[in-house]
Amino acid sequence: MWAQVINMVLGLWLMAAPGVLGYGRPASTSDHIVGPLVATFACIAIWEATRPVRWVNLPLGIWIVASPWLLEHPPSGQLNNVLCGMAIAGLSMVGGTVQQRFGGGWSMLWRSSARDGRRLE
Repeated sequence: MWAQVINMVLGLWLMAAPGVLGYGRPASTSDHIVGPLVATFACIAIWEATRPVRWVNLPLGIWIVASPWLLEHPPSGQLNNVLCGMAIAGLSMVGGTVQQRFGGGWSMLWRSSARDGRRLE
């Protein structure tokens, strides 16, 4: 959970970074688009049932790392994006403890139930 909270903060920082560090388009546009996406997917991934959504932040983090070389970033923006992107990508790989199993999909129709020991048919 803590990894996703940090990713939420990093997403919020990406939205604010162009104004704070003073860099413009197209780098700021990229950060203004990717920042809210990172924060949103990290927020969704906090809960155990939706934790796999955290993997969406991996390509977003990789984009943030690559964007200084593809877009016009000043030196402060380059360092910021590389560090933030590496953190986002790395933290998106942190899973967390599994306390309960959810769902089971269609296979629950033919698997035996662990609770009552009978087979669903």
